[in-house]
Amino acid sequence: MQLFRFDRRLLSLQPLFLFVVLLFTSTQASYSQQEKLPIEPVTVRMSDGTEHIFQSEMALTPEQQAQGMMFRTQMAPDEGMLFIFGEVRRASFWMHNTLISLDIIFVRANGRIANIVAKAAPETDSHRRSTGRVAAVLEIPGGRAAELGIKAGDLVIHPLLGK
Repeated sequence: MQLFRFDRRLLSLQPLFLFVVLLFTSTQASYSQQEKLPIEPVTVRMSDGTEHIFQSEMALTPEQQAQGMMFRTQMAPDEGMLFIFGEVRRASFWMHNTLISLDIIFVRANGRIANIVAKAAPETDSHRRSTGRVAAVLEIPGGRAAELGIKAGDLVIHPLLGK
């Protein structure tokens, strides 16, 4: 009695199947093992004088900024990522391949917050724009700005930002 009938045509698909499995696992491994960028403290001083420090990865190169928080599955409440641009400009961010919600804080050259896009939805391609020209963006976990009372006009302090 034969329970399973082997079809030789399946052998021709074996290399393709193996290639797809290897490609998927190596891609997933590289995403999950994305190395953290150098970390520096970034302080946000609210209008009432209280301060909060975020241990922030520094995204300084175009490649680092293009990668950003893509494929990350978590971010601690006091972590962030600071994007410093080479020039003051209008900025636009999207959440393509970003798996967690973020607050996107647009920062003027003088360190003042221009605007905040709160709880940007993960894995969306709509653009989140600055109101006016900015020199930097600080990304923190979604909802954290509201939790701490961070708002437009507050000051982001880092040596690469103006005083």
